[in-house]
Amino acid sequence: MSSYLKQPIDFARHNEEVRQVNEAFAAGKPIRVPMRVAGSITNYFHNPELNVNGYTFDQFFTDPEIQIKAQLAYQYWRRHHLLDDTEKGLPDKWYLGVDFQNSYDASWIGAPMHYQGLLLPDTLPIFDKHKEKLYDMPELVPVDNGLIGEGMAFIDYMEEYCKTHTFMDRPIVPPMAYPGEGTDGVLDLAYKLRGAANLLVDMLEDEAYFADLMEWITNNLIHRMKTLRDMHEKRWGNRPNGLYFADDAICMISHEMYREYVLPYHKRIVDAFSGGKKISMHICGSNMQHFGGLVRELNVGEFDTGFPIDFDRIRDDVGEDVIINGGPTVMCVKDGTPEEIRSEVKRILASGAARSGRFVMIAANNLAPCTPVENIALMYETVREFGRYPITLA
Repeated sequence: MSSYLKQPIDFARHNEEVRQVNEAFAAGKPIRVPMRVAGSITNYFHNPELNVNGYTFDQFFTDPEIQIKAQLAYQYWRRHHLLDDTEKGLPDKWYLGVDFQNSYDASWIGAPMHYQGLLLPDTLPIFDKHKEKLYDMPELVPVDNGLIGEGMAFIDYMEEYCKTHTFMDRPIVPPMAYPGEGTDGVLDLAYKLRGAANLLVDMLEDEAYFADLMEWITNNLIHRMKTLRDMHEKRWGNRPNGLYFADDAICMISHEMYREYVLPYHKRIVDAFSGGKKISMHICGSNMQHFGGLVRELNVGEFDTGFPIDFDRIRDDVGEDVIINGGPTVMCVKDGTPEEIRSEVKRILASGAARSGRFVMIAANNLAPCTPVENIALMYETVREFGRYPITLA
């Protein structure tokens, strides 16, 4: 098992099949289940076979040139060694983005960064010991705070870099979006600022404070997102439309508690940015209690899921038209035997999740570092073999 495919990909054949599969899926007439691998830059940093320069996340978050080099190296590896229904081989152009993982929201509020070398950085809570500090915070946090402000500087640097550099003799396109035009979630940010245990106690024992915190966060997120979208339009000539957001923290509560304590704030963000259209939502963790309600209450049209998922139930919960991105657990994909991986992929394909043609197979939901590329290839070949419509697996 390794980080590199031994058998080279036939790029022309692969890319033509991918084009047909993705176009058919987008048109609502799928010919087979698409498979896509969602894997963050952690796969690069934690894999010594890829991260040959020994870059750390500290450097990635603070040095834009190292972020550029790491992104390009990771993209090259993905395009040559991770089999899924995306284009493979050298692209016409490489595309950069500003990548601060899941720390930009809390950093922007003022939470200090905690760097851990090769481990993914995170922020430290600022209201954990003295929650009353909330009332000394500014009503509207400036756009240029924390990693949001750093992102502005990164974009400026990357734009200049791309004018004079290529990669593999291909041009490099700088970012065309600001970090912070979306959000990782209201409740997610609340527990990063307050601490998860403290926040849940507040929810039950100090409802007034919990409401004040959620109101303050929501006001500031909407202000920031609107400001950045205005800036986006001025800089790049187009305005971001629609809404894709996350809130993994809701896995900690029941749907009844969600409707009482979180839904009103989610509705405000959806009303501010969805334009009345269906939204896309990422929620990983144990969230089976939420999926159906989120479709009805927030008009969610697509879910990016994690695990555990009841694939036989989720389609009944969300309806036939909602796109579900889901698949085997990252533990199964990384450490399972070929028989276990193949059996799990077939089981999910045969479940209700795939029956309406609105299902995308993923390695749920963020590929674990050092997952053998042979395991991804086995997933892909199993989807190609058994995921054609109509799916007839028992």
